[in-house]
Formats: sequence, C-alpha cells, structure tokens
Amino acid sequence: PGAAKPNAPWPGPQEAFLVLDQAEQFFKSSHTNNWAVLVCTSRFWFNYRHVANTLSVYRSVKRLGIPDSHIVLMLADDMACNPRNPKPATVFSHKNMELNVYGDDVEVDYRSYEVTVENFLRVLTGRIPPSTPRSKRLLSDDRSNILIYMTGHGGNGFLKFQDSEEITNVELADAFEQMWQKRRYNELLFIIDTCQGASMYERFYSPNIMALASSQVGEDSLSHQPDLGIGVHLMDRYTFYVLEFLEEIHPASQTNMNDLFQVCPKSLCVSTPGHRTDLFQRDPQNVLITDFFGSVRKVEITAETISLDPNLTAFESKPPKEELAAEPLKYAEQLPVAQIIHQKPKQKDWHPPGGFILGLWALIIMVFFKTYGIKHMKHIF
Repeated sequence: PGAAKPNAPWPGPQEAFLVLDQAEQFFKSSHTNNWAVLVCTSRFWFNYRHVANTLSVYRSVKRLGIPDSHIVLMLADDMACNPRNPKPATVFSHKNMELNVYGDDVEVDYRSYEVTVENFLRVLTGRIPPSTPRSKRLLSDDRSNILIYMTGHGGNGFLKFQDSEEITNVELADAFEQMWQKRRYNELLFIIDTCQGASMYERFYSPNIMALASSQVGEDSLSHQPDLGIGVHLMDRYTFYVLEFLEEIHPASQTNMNDLFQVCPKSLCVSTPGHRTDLFQRDPQNVLITDFFGSVRKVEITAETISLDPNLTAFESKPPKEELAAEPLKYAEQLPVAQIIHQKPKQKDWHPPGGFILGLWALIIMVFFKTYGIKHMKHIF
C-alpha cells in the first residue's frame, strides 16, 4: 500500500493574523442598510436656524448616499413659506446666500403640528397605525445603522417640541431600549444640538449607541451666522462646524468618529461639546463616518460567471463576450458646499460696514461747524 500523504501544514501565527486582519477590514461594520431620522422641534421665525440645521444635515446624508426612502425628515415649521421670509421658497444656511438648502427635492415626511413627541416616539418604536404611508415609517431591522439628529430648545434632561410639550431623557432612553428589544437597529448614532444637550444621553442604557451633544449640562448652545437682511441667525455653531467637516467626506472616505469628536472645540463653539461611547461595542477609531452618514455597500467584483441555479448550465458554456473599451464613470459633485462656504461674497451683495454711514455724517457735520459755525444752523432747520 502506498504511503499516506502528509497533511498540509497549519498556517502559522503570522498567516492567521493576516487572514483575520483582512476579514476585519472587509467586515468593519456588520450593517447592511442605513437610515436617518432628522428632527427640528422648533416653531416661529426666530428659530429659523433650527430648520436650517436640519435641512443642512439632510443634504449631507443625501449627498453621501442615503436615499429619501431611508430618511424620515420632521420639520416643525415651514420657514421657506413664512411671510417674513424675504426670499420665499428658500432656506439658507450661510450668509453668502449661495446655497438654498430647501432646494427642489426636499421630501418632508412630518411637518408643522405633525411633529409631536408622540409621533416621534411612534416612528422610533414602530408603533404606528397600519394606514401610515411608507414614507412616514422607519422600516429598519437588526442590520440597520441609524443616525438620529435633533435640534431645538432644551434644558437639563428635556427637549421642547413646538414650545407646547417636551420629551425627557428617560423617555428617549426607553424608546431606544424598545428599538433594541424589537431588533430595529444594529448601531445607533445620536446627535443633539441644544442647550445642555449632554443631559439627553445621560440615561441611555441600551447597547450599541454612540451619542454626541453640542453642550454640557449647565451650558447654552449658541447660534452662528447672523444675517441682518433676514433678521435672524442662520445656523447653530455646533452644527455649522459639523457640516463643514462633513463637506470634506466622500463615500470612500476613511475618516473615523474620533475625528468627528474634535470638529468643534470650545474655542469655536463657546460651549463644550460632549460625547458618550461606553455603550458602543466598537472602538470609535474603527468606526467610519460613512457607517452612519453614508450608505456604502461592501461588494466583491468578479469577472467569472456565477450560476445561481446548478441546473442551468447554458450560461456557463457561453463564451465570454469581447469587452468593449469604455471610459470610467465619473460623478460630478452633487453639492459643492465646500467651495461655496469659503468663497467671497459677490460685489452686488456688498454692504457698507457697520458704523460707516454714521461716521460719514459725523464727518460732514464737523466740517460744517468748522467752516460756518453754530450761527448758520438756522438755515438747516
């Protein structure tokens, strides 16, 4: 009898480590789909910036690949159609007035008095009437990464909805626990821009939640980008710098969450942004920004024909067609906000600096007095 062939040697430690590292790189996140719930809780014209905050985040996640079908947008007021708006059907997030974040393709799912604490909690937990249209549902599963962004007026442990009701940090924490028990998310990123925002994530106790806030307990979250023509501030400081950071992100970006934690230091935000990662299983350094703000799919490209049905062999016997030379596809930038933010205002939008007109009149009066004296004042009045 022939001698038995020796077994193939087991891979060494270095080879095994290399295989594990490759697998980890490919499956960095186990999610298969992305969702976003974006909520503005404020009404009235003086809260213009809260609507602009939410619409700006909406534009960013759409640019990075999350479709409208996976975004639940809740706006408590319609600033674009407000009678005080000098430019109807527009909402701007920068004082150069170049980028209309309201745009032509905004799909608002909950508007005006539909934005309530009850409806928000029903969206998260899935406890909604059967007649609710698909666009108003969060149809996530246990492989969904969900971004929840909220902005408005708040305090220690609560966030106001339309100045008539409020959601507490306990209610929010219990809603997230229901989501986890009902397997409605894989990982969840919670971002809130409000006064004392860090108090809203203090009571979280469900796994796989990462939270960011614009201010600590006892601190105010301040506004940014005042516009004299409209008469209100256009954005909040924290959201402004977060969006400026996101404009440098592209779908294949390797930027991680630790970079997002540093985007708005106290020197810029005036308040102290906070974050909480103890409930999150992965190291934030290994969590890509696009795991929540984008919709990237892991794919393998192969030139071989794969038959899904073993009984069908016709496709395997066909000779491969001659490949046609084609230019690689190029995608234009959908939202070149980075260039818009940093460009100088156009000449037509120039206005004299504050105090210029007053100083000019003071100079004219001084020259008049020096030339004619006080006795000629009666010719003026």
